[in-house]
Amino acid sequence: MTLAAKVPLKHAQEVKGFLMEHRLFDPQHGFRKDSSSIFFPISKKLGLKKSFPYIEFVDVELDILDRKKNLRATLSQSLSKEELAVLRRAFDIMGTIAIIEIPPEAVKKERLIAETILKLQKNVKTVLKKSGIHDTEFRTQPMEYVAGVNTKETVHREHGVMLKLDVEKVYFSPRLSTERARIASQVKPGESVLVMFSGCAPYPCVIAKNTKAKEVLGIELNPLGHKYGLENIRLNKIRNVTLINGDVKDIVPELKRKFDRIVMPLPKSAGDFLDVAFSASKKGTIIHFYAFEEEGKFDAAEKRVLAACKKAGVKCKILRTVKCGQHAPHVFRICVDFKIL
Repeated sequence: MTLAAKVPLKHAQEVKGFLMEHRLFDPQHGFRKDSSSIFFPISKKLGLKKSFPYIEFVDVELDILDRKKNLRATLSQSLSKEELAVLRRAFDIMGTIAIIEIPPEAVKKERLIAETILKLQKNVKTVLKKSGIHDTEFRTQPMEYVAGVNTKETVHREHGVMLKLDVEKVYFSPRLSTERARIASQVKPGESVLVMFSGCAPYPCVIAKNTKAKEVLGIELNPLGHKYGLENIRLNKIRNVTLINGDVKDIVPELKRKFDRIVMPLPKSAGDFLDVAFSASKKGTIIHFYAFEEEGKFDAAEKRVLAACKKAGVKCKILRTVKCGQHAPHVFRICVDFKIL
């Protein structure tokens, strides 16, 4: 018998994202489902019930996974001990593209690693490797082709929406799937939502497709990100989303609008835009402010919010601070949800 989280099928995607993000999956077992629920094998219960009250913990019979599906195990006979030691266990999958990191010690085996991923992940058709850092104003990252179909464009699916993008030229993180669902779950019928830094429109699409929001407005600086966003609106047949290409600091004042909810998914520098968010807020507006903070120091983001409110003469109430993904060792992406009073 194996410990499993029993999850209603309609919540499967958001719980799966959370389990992957927090490494709570039991890697030795597969999952199974019936007509109404899915059973995910878990290694521990850490925070699951608090985040997802509808989860049930049960002991069930689950299949033991074939070791051939484990990248490290499959490559154990082909890589040296030194190469295995530095092999990255995790990699991102966006649609049909897997994006890997190849340490300098394993560069000579990158083709072998990539081809092994193609064999193990049947839905993956292309493997790219990161060849630089997020160092442009558009948060994009250089990628190099390694194996499979030579392309950098794909269609990623999550929460009932399709997102087309070029993974090298448009910033997008599949690891934020759970967070996008969390925000959408808070949107009330009839709300007007502003999404700053909207990229190829993952937040606008997920919100529009899964809520009864009256309207969602997205603003994106990257022209190509904006172009893909427009295509994704058409692809998903969404009618209540408007996207604008431009700088948030220029566009928002021109709108002369107030919104019920504002999403600020720019952890590195969202604090520079809080005054802009306040100008588009009214009494009752909920703001989702993202930041990178070290473990144990999450209150620093709350203090920045409170200081910015004080400076602007705005009263607010911190509703919650949520950890929504690891950025680096001991550094996490967090979201401070607060309300304008």
